[in-house]
Amino acid sequence: MRLLVTLEPDETGMIVTECPSIPGCASQGRTEFEALENIREAIAACLEARRANHMPLTVSVHEVEVPA
Repeated sequence: MRLLVTLEPDETGMIVTECPSIPGCASQGRTEFEALENIREAIAACLEARRANHMPLTVSVHEVEVPA
């Protein structure tokens, strides 16, 4: 399964990462590499929890265009 994730540095320098197609699925790391490894683990745990609770695994994520 391939999922998009976001990466954003926080005020302490940590890299915060989220998976928009899985509500509430987030993690962080000291480096981009660590953040990506951690979000992979978080995604696996979130998918397992959603399966166990008979929830859809993901929600729809769409790209829209807005004026800049």
